[in-house]
Amino acid sequence: PDGAAFSEKIHQTPNTAARPTTTRIAYVLFTDIVGFSKRSTEEQTDWIETFQEIVSSTHEFRQAQAKKHLISRSTGDGMALVFFDNHESPVQCAVEISRALKAYPEIGVRMGVFSGPVVLRKDITKQKDVTGDGINMAQRVMDFGDGGHILLSKHVADYLMPSAHWA
Repeated sequence: PDGAAFSEKIHQTPNTAARPTTTRIAYVLFTDIVGFSKRSTEEQTDWIETFQEIVSSTHEFRQAQAKKHLISRSTGDGMALVFFDNHESPVQCAVEISRALKAYPEIGVRMGVFSGPVVLRKDITKQKDVTGDGINMAQRVMDFGDGGHILLSKHVADYLMPSAHWA
């Protein structure tokens, strides 16, 4: 092939209109195990397995998963749970996780909840995935916390305040 024609193809901007994406508002719970990287490989493996079992056994997780209203993403030493059903789901899930973690005081987890836009897409293995500000901001909310904290963005807190259960 002609070198100039080949160079033009490399520098062309991809046609973004050809890529189907869907932007939706989601309710994101972002989690992180505190002090994870300071642990031995064996402890890290045990902690992640225990944490994943705790999360996947919560009522909110199972209910949203059964309804296909949940996308979960591993983040190494934590996870992002992206709920699409209602604003209470990630908060209730965080409370359930926190209660279950009381049996494992050595595992400190911080959690952040944010509601915002996410882009539905496929990952490299063609599985459902999400990206966008909803994920990024949930991580930033979580970053302000320490082990045992569940932090909510003001937006999420405003959603919950009218409810007697959460007020």
